[in-house]
Amino acid sequence: MSAGSYVVESVRTGEVGARERTDFWSEHVVSFQTPLDFRYAHSEAFRGEMTRQRSDSYQLVSWNCDQIEYVRTPGLVRRKPDDAYRFVLPASGELVLRQDGQEARLTPGTGSLMTLGAPFELAHDASLRGIILSIPSQEIDGPLGRKAPLATGLDLTRGLGRVVDSMVRSLHEERDHLTGTQFDAVSDRIVELLCMLAAGDDRPDAPGHLREVEAMVRRHVREHAADPALSGSSMARDLGWSLRQIQLALQRVGTTPRDLIREERLRLVRDRLRCTDCAHLTITELAYACGFSSASTLSTAFRRRFGMSPREMRHRHH
Repeated sequence: MSAGSYVVESVRTGEVGARERTDFWSEHVVSFQTPLDFRYAHSEAFRGEMTRQRSDSYQLVSWNCDQIEYVRTPGLVRRKPDDAYRFVLPASGELVLRQDGQEARLTPGTGSLMTLGAPFELAHDASLRGIILSIPSQEIDGPLGRKAPLATGLDLTRGLGRVVDSMVRSLHEERDHLTGTQFDAVSDRIVELLCMLAAGDDRPDAPGHLREVEAMVRRHVREHAADPALSGSSMARDLGWSLRQIQLALQRVGTTPRDLIREERLRLVRDRLRCTDCAHLTITELAYACGFSSASTLSTAFRRRFGMSPREMRHRHH
C-alpha cells in the first residue's frame, strides 16, 4: 500500500442470490476478521451489511445482520493462531460475548476488549448494529507491559468510557472525510485510552492524584519525546513531582518512565516513516530526530515493538 493508505468499503448480502448469502457473509467476515465457525438461525435469504475502514495498522467495521452466532473454537485457535485484539460495542440492540468463562451482555453504553488468541462465542439477533475495532496485539501488550485479560462490560456512559465511545462512533461516522494518517492517529488515541480504561483508571476508588500524575506525564512525554535528554528525572524536575510519584503512577498501569518514553519515541518514528514529507530522511537521521542515541538502538527496539525494521516499514508505505 502507498503511504497513508486508507480504504472504505461496504458489502451487502443483497449483492448475491438468496441461496448464496450465508456463504457470502461467512467469506467476508473471515476475510475482515479471523477464521470462525458460523451458526445461522435462518439460512434462507439471510440479510446483512458491513462497512469497513482500514489502514495498514487498524480496521473499524460496522455491521448489522440477521440472527447469528460467531464461534472461534479451540481447534481454530490452534490451527489459525491470531493474538490480535478486538474492541466491540453495540450502537443499538444487544450482543452476547462469552470468553474465558465469562459472559457479557452488551447493550449501548457498554463494550468489551477481547482477544482472538482464546476461544469465544459472540451472538446477537437482527436488532444489533455493532462496531468492532481491530487492534494489533503489540498496541495493547506493549503499553500495558503484559498480556491484557478480557475486559468485559466496560462502562462507556461516563468519564473516560464515554470519551472512548464518542471517539469510536465519530471515527465511523466521519469515515469518508479522513485520511489514512488521520484514521491511524485517532485509532492510536482510542487504543491508549482503552488501555487506561481496561486497567481501571476510571474507577471511583482509583487514587485520583496518581491518575492526574499519569495523565500529565503521558502528555509531557508526547510533547517532548524527541528530546534525547528526556528521562524520569527530567520529567520530575519539569513537572514538579518527585521521581517516586511518577514511578508509582506509571506502575499502576504496568509501565515505567523509561518504557513510556521508548514507546512514544517508537510511535513517533513509525508515524514519520509513513509520512511522505519525511521520506528524504535517512534512518540514522530519523533516529536522532526522535530521541534515539543511534540507528542500531532504534532498529533493535523498533523490530521488537513492531515486528519489522524501520527500513522495512518505510518500504511498505512507499
